[in-house]
Amino acid sequence: MTAHPPERGRRRRGRGAEAAPAEGRKVNYRQLRNPFPQMEVFPADQIADMHETALRALEELGVKVLLPEARRLFAEGGARVDENSEMVFIGRDIVDAAVASAPKSIACQAGARYRDFTLELGSLVFQPGAGAPNATDLERGRRPATGRDYLEFLKLTHHFDVFQMISPQVEPQDVPTHLRHYFTTQAQMELTDKFPFFFSRGTPQVMDCFQMLSIARGLTDEKFRANPHCYTIINTNSPRTLDIPMAQGLIDFARHGQMSIITPFTLMGAMAPITVAGAITLSHAEALAALTLTQLTNPGAPVCYGTFTSNVDMKSGAPAFGTPSHFQASLAAGQLARHLGLPWRSAAGSASNINDVQAANENQFGLWGCLMAGATVIIHSAGWLEGGLTVSFEKLVCDAEVLNMVAELCAGAQAGTSEIGFDTALREVEPSGHFFASSQTMERYNTEFYEPHVHDYANFGTWSERGAIDANRRATGVWQGILSEFKAPPSDSDRIGALKDYVERRTAEGGAPPES
Repeated sequence: MTAHPPERGRRRRGRGAEAAPAEGRKVNYRQLRNPFPQMEVFPADQIADMHETALRALEELGVKVLLPEARRLFAEGGARVDENSEMVFIGRDIVDAAVASAPKSIACQAGARYRDFTLELGSLVFQPGAGAPNATDLERGRRPATGRDYLEFLKLTHHFDVFQMISPQVEPQDVPTHLRHYFTTQAQMELTDKFPFFFSRGTPQVMDCFQMLSIARGLTDEKFRANPHCYTIINTNSPRTLDIPMAQGLIDFARHGQMSIITPFTLMGAMAPITVAGAITLSHAEALAALTLTQLTNPGAPVCYGTFTSNVDMKSGAPAFGTPSHFQASLAAGQLARHLGLPWRSAAGSASNINDVQAANENQFGLWGCLMAGATVIIHSAGWLEGGLTVSFEKLVCDAEVLNMVAELCAGAQAGTSEIGFDTALREVEPSGHFFASSQTMERYNTEFYEPHVHDYANFGTWSERGAIDANRRATGVWQGILSEFKAPPSDSDRIGALKDYVERRTAEGGAPPES
């Protein structure tokens, strides 16, 4: 709105109308609270039965733990361990003690204090899609992800305030695996001050990442251990298996006071029972086993309960996301997380091959399942295609639009005197008049409503005159504009110099190959 509308049917404006409108709309999407009432898919007694069944599974069926050190920690904690079969049988008293010691609130410290956030039931944090081997956009097509793609996605994630955590959106496959963690960690330290992500691919790589973060952020060992400054994602190998890198990651992060987000990846009908109740019970058991390992390692270590449960397409066996079963699984996971009282992670995502209406439908349906379930962290909330094989530049931009609108809802509507506007709106406008030029409108017209970055509200004629560009193509212009204007946050040049020296030295020493 750039010009005053006609004054037909309007009373004389009051003194408030003389105030100049605000220069621009200011928003803060950094510390969100979930305003939506939580839905329940199962009655409370059935949730309790699922929890009890998960405990029974851990006691009677056990979990296969491939890492000897992890088995030792379980044994020292009182679990029954069969070294020949590598099976660990965890008593419910051990699990109960672990749940009791796990923090119910986790204060995460980013690179800048205004980007700090707290994970607890009721808080809400978004991450973009993660872990894809491929990238795609309308200009360059689908391709194996490169270091350039990683850097560009990192810049986009930094740009949108609605993403509070950095995720490993794509794997830069042109960077050797023994050096890749140097590349991704250095990029996170230089290009963003948001909460960083490190893969758990063996102790040598994890220690490198911890050291690089401490150098870049100026943290002593004591300060580093005092609060979580980074996180990792731990996927169990369903059903009931904890492999070597994941178990080692749980131990490494717990020992150093950093956060693990535990995420059993259970697909109904494939690596989990075909029913929602059965799959979530298995997921719950695996999450409890992994959580218990963190607390046996370091009682009070920050850990986030999680699940990523959907179904497969029974015709092809391919993963499906944004389905009714995916939605129901999120609701059930939320009920179990509240049963434990722990912050928890869920996920959106899409199985579509391109950024089309299927991709939008699946991502939004999965997203609303997470929101209605009360998820604390929602990963894969933007950009994810092909069930995680690809992250799309255009889809990230389009999904970020939806997340921004969700964040607007989190701010909460106000209904005070100025919002009701008896004197500044209702009194000023005659019957059959309009409110375009009321005092209230003139004070708020450029700050009241959400401003889209990719949606177009023009009518058909205007849209056609502008070239009839659809949302997908508009999104291309958005991400290109963000990248062309990107500016990294301020950083300490001495620390960044020391960081580069560390990377050069470790690279010359041969790097650190991932452990398997």
